[in-house]
Parts: sequence; structure tokens; C-alpha cells
Amino acid sequence: MTRKISYREALNEAMTLEMRRDSSVFVYGIDVADHKRIFNSSKGLVEEFGANRCFSTPLSEDAMTGFGLGAAINGLRPIHVHMRIDFFLLAMNQLVNMVSTHRYGSGGSMKVPMVIRAITGRGWGQSYQHSKTLQSWYAHIPGIKVVMPTSPRDAKGLLMSAIQDDNPVVFLEHRWLYDVEGEVPEDLEPLPLDRAKVVRTGTDITILGTSWMTVEAAKAADVLAKRGVNVEVVDIRSISPFDRETVIASVQKTGRCIIADNDWIYCGFSAEVATQVYEHCFGQLKSPVQRIGFSEAPCPCTRPLENEFYANAIDIIQGVESQLGLSPTDLSGEDFYSYENKFKGPF
Repeated sequence: MTRKISYREALNEAMTLEMRRDSSVFVYGIDVADHKRIFNSSKGLVEEFGANRCFSTPLSEDAMTGFGLGAAINGLRPIHVHMRIDFFLLAMNQLVNMVSTHRYGSGGSMKVPMVIRAITGRGWGQSYQHSKTLQSWYAHIPGIKVVMPTSPRDAKGLLMSAIQDDNPVVFLEHRWLYDVEGEVPEDLEPLPLDRAKVVRTGTDITILGTSWMTVEAAKAADVLAKRGVNVEVVDIRSISPFDRETVIASVQKTGRCIIADNDWIYCGFSAEVATQVYEHCFGQLKSPVQRIGFSEAPCPCTRPLENEFYANAIDIIQGVESQLGLSPTDLSGEDFYSYENKFKGPF
């Protein structure tokens, strides 16, 4: 049966199903078992599985990541939750020098079935120490898979696959997605961790989105459709491994490409995608590839400056207009920046 549930409920379903299926799966991290339950995504896990399989931890990212590695190489399947990816940086030694290399260093004899759920993106006034994404950092490291689901269906299916995978997976969740709702089958099969998804077909231009920018891209496509512009939107979903084939097929069809990445542009993931597009689609391109993302500055705290820092559907619309040589779209009556009214924080 398919029903409409939220992103947070989809994550909860995935963990619940995998914990029921496999007794070696457990969830841990700061505030995982307290009353907030990580934006309510770990709701009910303590009650059903007990404190040995769902528990809160000390504020020590490095130690807790090493703890997860030890559990993983000894036959367990840990899910380590980080409330904010900014402070997951404190565990980079464990991730880069230990977690990512263990399977390689053991000649493949040791599995590292570890999932790291990390929360990214803006809330209201999160400012420069609580708002990063950094997916390009993690994707740069061989031995780590990095995924960024946008829809509730993908959140459930990709998290199930991540938990079942025998390699470490960094699973990035934008905090604004938790209240997004979508159709999700109860009996959904795990989804592959190496596939992009065409969420809207079109012929005039391809917009490649990551995480929340896929939502903004869909909004831009809706607005542009009113004036007859046919936009194709691709949710990249998997940062590493990267589904080059789906991306290239789309750009070769449309001949134009905008990469809307939920991160800084300079030295970011969008640069890698643009290079792949140029290498494989150069003869089909009708205009240069355009990249849209965070402004090259630390994230400010006040709402007006925050709205300047973060790109959104308006920037994508203007990018499409530039590529297609269109006059500015009448945006009066359109609703932008509305999602912040739904965001209630971790409580």
C-alpha cells in the first residue's frame, strides 16, 4: 500500500524496518534517545528496541565515530546520527584515516557497514557554524559512499540500502526536508545508492539539483512552464558514486545545463559535475554550463542576508532566462521563501 508520509516518517520507517529485520542494526548519537528524537526521526525506536539499540551519546564526535567503526568491523551495523554536519568535522580523522580505508587496508576481508546520518542546511538564523553541507568533502574520499535524498520515498529506500551496504555511507539530510510529504509504499524495496533520478522531463534545459536545490528547481520549473519553457529536472541523489550516464543523457537531449548545488560553488561538487558534462556533452551544448549555489562567504545570521546567501528558485529562473535569451519572468503572485514558516526546529 502507498500512502503519503513525511520525510522524517520515511527515515523512521527505514530504520524501524531494518532494525526489525536485522538485530545487528543499532542507532546512536547526540540526542537520539531524548525527547526531541532528532527531529522526531528516531521516534519509537527506544520503546520498541530498547536502550541497547537506540541510545544517546556524549558530545564527542571523534570518539563516537571510532566507536561506530569498532562496532562495524566486529559484525554490527551502526547508524551514527550527527545533529549538525558542521561538528562532524571533529571526526574527520576517524572518517578519512580509519573508516574509509579499513576495507582497503584489510584487502577486503573487513566489512565496514556503517551509516552516518548528518543533518545539513539552513533553519532560521542558523548562521555560519550550523548551516553547512560539505558533500564534496566526503565524496572526495575514496571508500565512502555519499547520498543526499530529496523525497520521502528516496529517503526511505536509500536509507534501507545504506544500512544494508557493507561499506560506510554518509547520508545527508537537509533539515527543511523533514516536513516534506510524498507517496511512499509500505513495501518499498531498497533503492540503489548509485542512481540519479529524473523527477521532471523536459526538452529546453536540464537543471541538475542536489538535496533542497532539487525542490527549488521543481518550483522554478513550475513557474517557467507557465510561459511555455519545458524544463527537465534531475535529482542527482548519489554524490558518490556519481550517476554520470543519467546526467549526460539528459544534457545531450536538452543541450543546456544548470547545476543547482546545495553548497558553495568554488571547488564544490558542481565543478565536478560541470567537468563531466563538458567532457561528454561538449558537442551538444548550446550554451555554457551554469552553476548556482551558496555565495562565496560564511553564512550570515539575519533573514535578509541569509536569503541573499542561499540561492533559490528565483536564481534558477533567472539562469534559465539567461541561457534561453528570455525576458524576465513576471514573478508577482508567486510564493517564495514560504517553507521557513513550516520549520519548527528539532523539538
